[in-house]
Amino acid sequence: MTDQNRIECLLLSQEALLQSGCLDMRMAMGAAEAVMLAIREGKVLFPEKIVQIFNDQTQERINCLPATLLPEKICGVKWVSVFPANPEKFGTQNLSAVIVLSEIEQGFPIAFMDGTLCSNMRVAAMGGIAAKHFARQDSKSIGFIGAGEQAKMHLIAMKTVIPSLEECRISAKFDHEEKQFIDELTPLFPNMRFVAAGTDARKAMEDSDILVTATSAQAPLLKAAWMKPGAFYSHIGGWEDEYGVAKQCDKIVCDDWETVKHRTQTISRMYKDGQLADDDIHANLVEVIAGEKSGRESAEERIYFNAVGLAYVDVAIAYAAYQRAKEAGMGQTIDIQETMIFQHEKLADWIRM
Repeated sequence: MTDQNRIECLLLSQEALLQSGCLDMRMAMGAAEAVMLAIREGKVLFPEKIVQIFNDQTQERINCLPATLLPEKICGVKWVSVFPANPEKFGTQNLSAVIVLSEIEQGFPIAFMDGTLCSNMRVAAMGGIAAKHFARQDSKSIGFIGAGEQAKMHLIAMKTVIPSLEECRISAKFDHEEKQFIDELTPLFPNMRFVAAGTDARKAMEDSDILVTATSAQAPLLKAAWMKPGAFYSHIGGWEDEYGVAKQCDKIVCDDWETVKHRTQTISRMYKDGQLADDDIHANLVEVIAGEKSGRESAEERIYFNAVGLAYVDVAIAYAAYQRAKEAGMGQTIDIQETMIFQHEKLADWIRM
């Protein structure tokens, strides 16, 4: 038996990625910006995702999302489960993911890795990139509806691009969720003032400079009256705000409007109801990154950002994380196979007929 047909793969747990310094929003945002520009140049393959929905009411689902980074010769796929009822029913997280990376010279896998970190970072990175261009750079306060992993990651991204943030107001469905958010984030931002809203969304959002809805609830929780002039709103999930929020905004920006408008976000519903048109969308985020469309133009503009999620960004962030972890010597090398099936000397002992 020789090593000629051995296939090895680097196994990267979430802990290995964290210990490698992969919870780095600047790394994630850099990878996201680069790949968004690359896909416009035909350097990324991005086929349709496969969605398996197990409960139409709760939207419990598992998605398979592939993408290929052609210059890097890397193909990746994210296998992600979203079970919104998990926190309340089981006390567990509602999202989990794994990512497989393969090289495309021989087509062999090179990494099997936790994808939950990369997925959450991608959501936050897109919000952070948008905030860099559209939030007031002197913003002092940020308000959240929702206190889960997406909200926590979003705070890291927003603080990265808007260092002036000094107060975080958090509203969740339950008081204990707000407390957990504050307990976990205070050590990361010891100089930030945290305010628990006591499940009162208005208290968290009204008069905040940056608004974030990060909830699996399918209801118009954010009211237009709570968004002051000059505020920036990052919409993460599905239906989280009343139509009046978008209607009063001076600019509406998406990660990809053509994708967004066929989904179930608030502005997608508005489009289907004839209350929003293509011309009402100011830009896709990549157009702003490329300098083709304007960012914030006045201190009083209300700006709405909607990200539906683009899996090729997850793959780009995952590849950046893989490279960093490999350089740090982290992870565990595992054998996918030692040799080809019929070259095993003991195959006669193992076969069952």
